[in-house]
Amino acid sequence: MKIIVDAMGGDNAPQAPVLGALQASEQLGVDIILVGRGEDILKVLQKNGRQELPKGVEIAHASQVVEICDDPANAFRRKKDSSLTVGLSLLKEGRGDGFVSAGSTGALLSAATLINKRIKGVRRAAMAPVVPTGNGGAVLIDCGANVKCPPEYLLQFAYMGSFYAEKLLGRENPKVGLLNIGAEPSKGTDLQVEVYPLLEAAGREGRINFVGNVEAREAVEGAVDVIVADGYAGNIFLKTMEGTGLFLAREIKKMFKKNLLTKLSALLVSGGLKEFKKIMSSGEVGGTALVGISKPVIKAHGSSDAYAIRNAVRQAVEYSQSGMIESIAAHIDQMRLEPLKKTQE
Repeated sequence: MKIIVDAMGGDNAPQAPVLGALQASEQLGVDIILVGRGEDILKVLQKNGRQELPKGVEIAHASQVVEICDDPANAFRRKKDSSLTVGLSLLKEGRGDGFVSAGSTGALLSAATLINKRIKGVRRAAMAPVVPTGNGGAVLIDCGANVKCPPEYLLQFAYMGSFYAEKLLGRENPKVGLLNIGAEPSKGTDLQVEVYPLLEAAGREGRINFVGNVEAREAVEGAVDVIVADGYAGNIFLKTMEGTGLFLAREIKKMFKKNLLTKLSALLVSGGLKEFKKIMSSGEVGGTALVGISKPVIKAHGSSDAYAIRNAVRQAVEYSQSGMIESIAAHIDQMRLEPLKKTQE
């Protein structure tokens, strides 16, 4: 298994991508291609006491970097020798089994769509992070790649999220819920009202396990395995969860630092606190899969450290081996709007 890593992407590049990729190579036995400015990559190695590349790690030189300030839709075209463009081109050529980047989300999505293409029949690729919930985590699809969505997008998201929950989270017959403001089919905007009967029909045919609308509170409590949303609502849901986690962690820390007694109490529950921090950490998951792209592409968080990149590489390996892409391609006829309309008639 060989994973291509964008060594120049992210707030902590090239340090974090290089060291994270090395950790993945050594701990997971994965071959790595580091894409970026060769001299910068070698400097990171030397700073960390390595005079040469470890076995199984190679460098693909790319002289340019896609910056956050660049226009995401055109940056990879204008910067043809960027680590992003070169890395995704290597993936297209079959030089690697997956690609990991902590760089610009918009640029990565645009470049992956145009260089590696979507799976034939998929209308839009979606970002599908696994968010912490009461049932051990749920797939949130979409979380920001598609702000404006017609019903067919969400129909396809439901299928793709269901495949993800089954193949990567190990959920048998995963429960699929439509993120909404109430349980009734009439609730929500025109989009939710229009897509509800389409998801209901897919559920009735046994293609997905659609359990109806799910409110944000119930979703966090673990009512479903897949949370289907347009990118606008999904991004608000995700950012609210992230902010709540940070707020709770800060308040708990303040509470335990009040006096000697609370500090002693903190020692007694330190294991639980570490577990809570681990559950809420995006670095543990690694990144977000761009589901619907014909090759495995993982978007790591922009602030990823080496450990998070290591886990993003692990996620790329798991995604590549899961059969996700093959399952989507095999079921694409069921995921189209027209066949479902005929089924309803």
